[in-house]
Amino acid sequence: MSVVNYGCRVMVPEITQEEQVELDKALYDALNPLASAIRSRQTGLPEDRMWDADPVAVALSVLAAWKAVDAEVRRLTAHAAATAGSYGASYEQLGAVWGITRQGARKKWPDAVTRPAPPAARTSNLEIFGGTAELAQAPSGGWSWTGEGADGASGTAGEGVSYATAEEAAAHAGAFLKEHASDSVGRP
Repeated sequence: MSVVNYGCRVMVPEITQEEQVELDKALYDALNPLASAIRSRQTGLPEDRMWDADPVAVALSVLAAWKAVDAEVRRLTAHAAATAGSYGASYEQLGAVWGITRQGARKKWPDAVTRPAPPAARTSNLEIFGGTAELAQAPSGGWSWTGEGADGASGTAGEGVSYATAEEAAAHAGAFLKEHASDSVGRP
């Protein structure tokens, strides 16, 4: 069986009848000691006499044990989702595996997937021809510059102007600084 979930196709594993029987047996084997311990605490009777009690009380002890198992399964499921998220799984993929939407997965496991932090703005300085310029990278990735020539003139890349690389921004800033060099710097 496959589940299509907003373009994410994931095979949801089905277990065989034999696997279902083995799973049930393993769960009941794990549950019985817990149910006995809960029943013993409630009644003060030894654990080996749990089944000698009133059938309703015994059934409620078993239900209480299943509640404990359910809480543990939810905790372990959240841990598995967080592990998958830490390796790069998206909420879309988690939802597809669980048979729910991306939004449902985000609601079920809100901290399972971490979004990468936006890139920090980077800056560097350029000092040539007696002037200085600061190159700055915006969070979007584009580069710009502001500078002051040796003659005191100020310049910028311009409103809305963005360069693809730091080198391109440096070339434009360098041209400005060369144009505004003082007579004693870099001129014959």
